[in-house]
Amino acid sequence: MSRYYSISTFLRQVPNALLDRYFQTRGVHSRVKLQDVGETDTERLMEMWNSFPGNKQGQMEAECRVIFEMSCEKGFRAILDEAKSQLGETSDEYVELVEKLTLLGGHYERAMTVFLDHQIYWKGGTRFYRADTISAWRKRKNLPRKTAATDRASRNRLAELMSSYFHYTEGRGSNCLVEYYRRGDRDYFFAYPEDYSQHSIEWQNGKFERRPHKPAFEIIYVYCQKDGTLDVHHRGPYRAIESLHEIFVKAILNEDLPPDPKDERVYNLNPLASQDFRFNYDPSSGIERVAVKKLRLSSKVNRGDRIIFEANTGRDDKAVYELLDKTLLPKHRSQYHVTQVEIGAVVATFDSESPKSTTIRITHPNSCSLKYDEVDLKLRAMLEASGIEPKKPQEVD
Repeated sequence: MSRYYSISTFLRQVPNALLDRYFQTRGVHSRVKLQDVGETDTERLMEMWNSFPGNKQGQMEAECRVIFEMSCEKGFRAILDEAKSQLGETSDEYVELVEKLTLLGGHYERAMTVFLDHQIYWKGGTRFYRADTISAWRKRKNLPRKTAATDRASRNRLAELMSSYFHYTEGRGSNCLVEYYRRGDRDYFFAYPEDYSQHSIEWQNGKFERRPHKPAFEIIYVYCQKDGTLDVHHRGPYRAIESLHEIFVKAILNEDLPPDPKDERVYNLNPLASQDFRFNYDPSSGIERVAVKKLRLSSKVNRGDRIIFEANTGRDDKAVYELLDKTLLPKHRSQYHVTQVEIGAVVATFDSESPKSTTIRITHPNSCSLKYDEVDLKLRAMLEASGIEPKKPQEVD
């Protein structure tokens, strides 16, 4: 569920001592002194904020929005992942950083502290958080299991190929920037091609204007050498996905894109139609409960015919199967295959907070709602261990 941002909420949540430090770094002052304002005195905090010059407010509000977004468990985990990547999980610096941040009073205090005192981890953390909040991914498997080329020349090559593709096919993308980050055993590439020119209606120094600008659009790659898989996020025509896969493999793996195995399902969903199916996961993963709560069956006989079974699994993990048994006779089930499932999972979260309830939506052949934060990676590992997302068969010498 998305959180609603307002500057008043943000000012009330961040400790005054940190707000004071932040405002000092931005060179703003007010007759309202923070030491005289209560921590949750929204009226006085807004009086102070409204006394700042308009141009300064605009600059700070853009930063405060990002800090607000990172002020949650997912944002904190993303920051720790970037710090872990830079420092190493067993380094004294990383251990000290984790101890320092976990002792703070909450995620707002943690996010502002990192923004002020540990900027080296901020940008990468915001990039990981962005990837963690996206559900529209397209997977490609059976790629060469080669080490990703992450040097500047290879990143520039990726940017050049993307620019050429979008300029030729869509008339945009004249410029492109590619950023690289390592997270665990995965390589993240964030690409920002130039989009079409736009006019935006804005307030600038108290004047209402239409201002031309050239925004960037976003493409994210997540490559796993161990599994030979590539996930790409692109909000554009589906036909571009194959070309984006090809561009990545050529620029970063220095290979040609292998044929897509059309007859192989990435997600094997049919076993989930049986109530005897068991999910496999490591007890240390924090996963406490898993249940299938929705099944979509598609007819093998009449294309386009579907039956959807959805049940409340709050009290009974097998409720959807009871509904299935009441509705569809076993002799007729062979006429259908499972093309979509929704799985409810409860996972213990960071710092002994209440367990997190999440829904995994998997659609045949290769769409999955899971992202790439720490919790969702555990759930991906569960799917793989349960045979839903099988590994590439081992090659025989």
